[in-house]
Amino acid sequence: MGRSVCSFWQGIFSTAVLYGSLALFTSILHNVFLLYYVETFVSIYKIDKISFWVGETVFLIWNSLNDPLFGWLSDRSFLSSPQQGSQITSPEVVLKRLKALSTNGPLFALSFLAFWVAWARPGLQFLLCLCLYDGFLTMVDLHHSALLADLAVSATDRTRLNFHCSVFSALGSLSVFLSYSFWDKEDFYSFRLFCVTLAAFSILGFLLVSRLLQRRFKKEIQLDMVWNVGHAPLTNPEKPVTIGQYLKQLSKQKNFLWFVSMNLIQVFHCHFNSNFFPLFLEHLLSDNISASTGSILLGISYIAPHLNNLYFLTLCQRYGVYQVIRWLFMLKLGLSVAMLLAGADHIYLLCIFIASNRVFTEGTCKLLKLVISDLVDEDFVVNRRQQAASALLFGMVALVTKPGQTFAPLIGTWLLCVYTGYDIFEREPVKESVSMSDAASSSGTPPLRLGCFYMLVFVPITCALLQLAAWSRFTLHGRKLQGIKMLRQGAQHGHLIDVKAI
Repeated sequence: MGRSVCSFWQGIFSTAVLYGSLALFTSILHNVFLLYYVETFVSIYKIDKISFWVGETVFLIWNSLNDPLFGWLSDRSFLSSPQQGSQITSPEVVLKRLKALSTNGPLFALSFLAFWVAWARPGLQFLLCLCLYDGFLTMVDLHHSALLADLAVSATDRTRLNFHCSVFSALGSLSVFLSYSFWDKEDFYSFRLFCVTLAAFSILGFLLVSRLLQRRFKKEIQLDMVWNVGHAPLTNPEKPVTIGQYLKQLSKQKNFLWFVSMNLIQVFHCHFNSNFFPLFLEHLLSDNISASTGSILLGISYIAPHLNNLYFLTLCQRYGVYQVIRWLFMLKLGLSVAMLLAGADHIYLLCIFIASNRVFTEGTCKLLKLVISDLVDEDFVVNRRQQAASALLFGMVALVTKPGQTFAPLIGTWLLCVYTGYDIFEREPVKESVSMSDAASSSGTPPLRLGCFYMLVFVPITCALLQLAAWSRFTLHGRKLQGIKMLRQGAQHGHLIDVKAI
C-alpha cells in the first residue's frame, strides 16, 4: 500500500517539482531563524556583549570551514579514487546526494528547535546552537545546490530547476508572515509551538521527497547498467588528486577568484539587510507607519525576492545570467544614490527603498547558484575530471564568502555604535525626546535616526561599486561559456541524466 502511494505521487510530480520542493522545507525554517535569532538572544535570553562577540567569532570560523570540509568528504571519491573498473555515473552521484539529504534534512529541522528553548547559559547556548544549526544547514544546502549541477548541464534545464526552487522558496517565505502573529517577547510559548509545527512539517517533507527522488534514480541506475552491458569499462590511470592539488588547480581559475570576491560582498549585504531590517523599521519608520504596514513590508521583503526571481530567470534565458546580475548591481547603486539625494524625511520613499533594497539584493543571491554551476562545468573541463566535484566547489565558494554572514552583524553593530553612540546591548531604552540638532550638537555624533539612514544607503552604495568592479573581470559568459558547456556535454555523453522530463 505504501509503495503504491509512493509510486502515485512520484508519477504526478516531475523531477524539477520534487527538487524545487526541497527548498520549501529549508526556507520555512531559515527565514524565521534569520529574522529572530539575534533578537531572541539579545532581548529574551539577555546575552552579554562579550558572549555575543565570542559566539559570532567562533561561528565565523566554523561557518567558513565546514563547507569545504563537508564538500571534500562528499566528493573526494570523485577526485581521489582511481575508479578502477567503471566510471561513476550521474544517477549514482544524484542518489548519493539524496541519501545525504534524507538524513541531514530532519537533523537540520531538529537543530532549528534548539534556539527557542533556554536550556543552557545564554553564551554557551548561542555558540552551540549556531554551530549545530549551521553544520546541518551546510550539509543540506551543499547537496541540494550540487544537485543543480549534477541533474543538468544546459542553461535552459538549470534555469527550469532554479525556477521551481524560487516558487517553493516563495511559499516558504510565508512563514515570515505567520511568525509576526506569534512573535511576542513577553509570552514566548506561542512562538515556540509555531516553530515546532514548522520543524515537524520540514522533517516530513524531507523524508517524503528524498524517498520519491531516490526511487526515481534507482531506476535510472538500473537503466544505465543495462546500457553499459557489453561496453568496455572506463579506467582512470592517473594518480589520485589530493586536497592540496585541488586547491592549486582552483587558485589558477581567475573566474572563480573574481566570482568569490563579488559573492563575499553579496553575502555580507544580504545578511546585513536581514539582521538590521527590524532596526530600520523601528527607528526610521515606526513613528510614521502602523504595525500592520510594518508587517506587510517585512513579509514583502521575504516573499518578493523569490517572485521577482521568476522574472529574472526569464531574463537570464534571453540575455544570460552575467548580464542580468550586472543590471541588478547597477539598479542597486542607482536606487541607493537616489534615496541619499532624497533624504530621510520622505517616508513613502523610505518604505519603498527598504523593501526594494532587500528584494533586489536577495534576488541577486538566488541567481548565483547558476553561476557556480557554470564554474563547476569550467572546473570539470579545464582539469579534465572524470566526474564533476560539484559539492566540493560549492563548498570552496562558501569557504571564501560565508564570512560575510558573520561580518554583517558585527560590522553593522560596530558602525552603529561608533557613528551614533547607540549600543543595541544596552538594556536602557534610547531617549530621543531631544531634537536632532540638539542631539547632534551635544554628543558630536548624528542622532540615531539619521545614523540608521546613512547606514541604510551607504552600505549598498559601497557594495555595488565594489561588486561592479569585480564582476567586470569575470569572463565565463557568452561564447566562452557555450564552449565550456559543449565540451562537458561531449565528455559525459551517455552518462548524464535525461532531463527532458524536467
